[in-house]
Amino acid sequence: MGTNVSRLWSWAAHGGSLLSGKDMSGARERGGAYASGVPRPVNDTRTRLLEATYACIARDGLGATSLEDAARSAGVSRATLYRYFPGGRDELLGAVITWETLRFFLRLAEAVADAPDLETLLVDGIVFAHRAIEEHEVLRRILGTEPELLTPQLTVDAPRILNLIRTFFIGRFDGHELREGLPPGDAAEYVARMTLSFISSPGRWDLSDPEQVRALVRSEILAGVMP
Repeated sequence: MGTNVSRLWSWAAHGGSLLSGKDMSGARERGGAYASGVPRPVNDTRTRLLEATYACIARDGLGATSLEDAARSAGVSRATLYRYFPGGRDELLGAVITWETLRFFLRLAEAVADAPDLETLLVDGIVFAHRAIEEHEVLRRILGTEPELLTPQLTVDAPRILNLIRTFFIGRFDGHELREGLPPGDAAEYVARMTLSFISSPGRWDLSDPEQVRALVRSEILAGVMP
């Protein structure tokens, strides 16, 4: 995994104070409506602008994408674009980065939705995340050619990403014995940070090999929260 791709996960793993957020599975049921700057219902003008801008970024890069390009691609006027993104280009691009990041985690939540237990959920999630990042051509190209344009927004989003994963894990500890005195919320935050850290820097672990990932989950992640 490239250095810049790893940096994305490092920010999330070491993000600052947590923000309040919704459970990822609940957000999926509501069409992903987390907050400002995230996926909205299909055919919504704001979503159309986000999708169109993302297509421009995929084609031309972050630096070359203009408000005119985004509006034209979405089939709206520049005035309409400003009604949704009054902060202009910076607000629009930041919203697109947040939107695509959260779409990634919604896909991740869907990929592990049927996992029968916490261990399998972690294994499937880590394998999926590793593969999805390796195969995300737009992300890898931007991180390889324009990291200075992308990294500030990823820094802003890091606490949100961590909180989403933490919230997702909280309810998954039902039926599991935790270390004495360890609240489920603290266990969920530990698992979230450790998972993101290993995706960022797997060290000796091959994250494309489910059996190695299972050994990692047992010895390095769950061992920290279970007796």
